[in-house]
Amino acid sequence: MLIDTHCHLDAAEFDADRDAVAAAAHAAGVAAMVIPAVAKWNFAQVTEVCQRYPGCWPAYGIHPLYVDRAVPEDLEALRAQLAAGQPVAVGEIGLDFYVEGVDRERQAFYFSEQLKLARKFDLPVILHVRRAIDAILQQLRRYKVKGGIAHAFNGSRQQADEFMRLGFKLGFGGAMTYERALHLRELARTLPLDCIVLETDAPDIPPAWIGKGRNSPAELPRIAAVLAELRGVEVGCIMEKTGHNALETLPKIMEMGAGA
Repeated sequence: MLIDTHCHLDAAEFDADRDAVAAAAHAAGVAAMVIPAVAKWNFAQVTEVCQRYPGCWPAYGIHPLYVDRAVPEDLEALRAQLAAGQPVAVGEIGLDFYVEGVDRERQAFYFSEQLKLARKFDLPVILHVRRAIDAILQQLRRYKVKGGIAHAFNGSRQQADEFMRLGFKLGFGGAMTYERALHLRELARTLPLDCIVLETDAPDIPPAWIGKGRNSPAELPRIAAVLAELRGVEVGCIMEKTGHNALETLPKIMEMGAGA
């Protein structure tokens, strides 16, 4: 089963042709897509997209690059959404130290509070980890949650091992398709297949054959084929195993009907 574990189908880049994008993904064999929110203001849009398109499943959270606009009351809104919205995870949450001048303390506050909510609702988390993996792992050791996915992972093998020890899967997508991404491709080739899930992050992180264009969930089969080539296995094996991994770490997808 092909599962896109990270796709922003609600994004404005899809406003003109969202129906066609969803249909193309389905035609390409993508059985399920996880649609993570990034802030309180798009909780409703994520909900609408997931209700409109079969196989789309919501996650709700406040992205680290949006916490500068967040207020503590947004955490209460998130709590209410998690209680009412049948999410498969809390996300997209985490830390981002790539952008200069970010308020790291503010990011850490919202991250820890959302980890507490994930623990309260017994939900996995979808993590944004850009240039902040060690700080995120420190928080995960403090606030133990029900696993989840380190989205767009590009850390060290030691960091990968620590995520796995804490019950997390690692998300691989378009960045892996670039031949110059030597470190990332080596991770994709050598990490235990049990820890890998596939993602597009559409409309972002387009694969090599798109370049700077808009990414879409319909690219997931070709991304799976790249991973299969790197590992020297049949693409069907990659689809089956990464789909199983996604369902294992996001069990509510199965509980609510996907793959039945």
